[in-house]
Amino acid sequence: MADINFSPARPHPDSQLPEGCQTAPREADLRWDIIELLFFAYRDFVGDADQELEAFGFGRAHHRVMHFVCRYPGLKVADLLDVLRITKQSLGRVLKQLLDEGYLVQKTGNSDRRQRLLYATSKGEALVGKLAGLQTARINRALEEIGPANAEPVRRFLRAMIDRDDPDKVLQTIFAASARE
Repeated sequence: MADINFSPARPHPDSQLPEGCQTAPREADLRWDIIELLFFAYRDFVGDADQELEAFGFGRAHHRVMHFVCRYPGLKVADLLDVLRITKQSLGRVLKQLLDEGYLVQKTGNSDRRQRLLYATSKGEALVGKLAGLQTARINRALEEIGPANAEPVRRFLRAMIDRDDPDKVLQTIFAASARE
């Protein structure tokens, strides 16, 4: 395995800025501390579930699909595509496997027969519950370290990281629920 040397990133002299950017941010203005912590936090947060999913031949896409279908029963396939921001083809492969193996069921809409509504089976709900339990344990350990009273600032920070102009219906539901709290 190759050695990894950690040193502050320096732009290559020949690198060009993305279109629309006038100047590169100054090194002192970059939040490397938060950026790297988010990378590692995400790696470990999803890693707990990844190990469990591997036994079923599933990956992160399966997890995300099952999570949102369990949390929002009757979610339309079109809305799930918006939530996940993946191609129809990618979702199709994952959905087919979850449907074939009995983790999800698909029903047609009552008012619009073209709609495909997704529901988790008890088997799917059990797997999502197990994965959420692993992730909740990690969250609880972190909150114990910083103090459970600090959960609200963490939620506010994470909500602030999400683009508010995203028209996604699930996000709108999440934001509406947090406004009522």
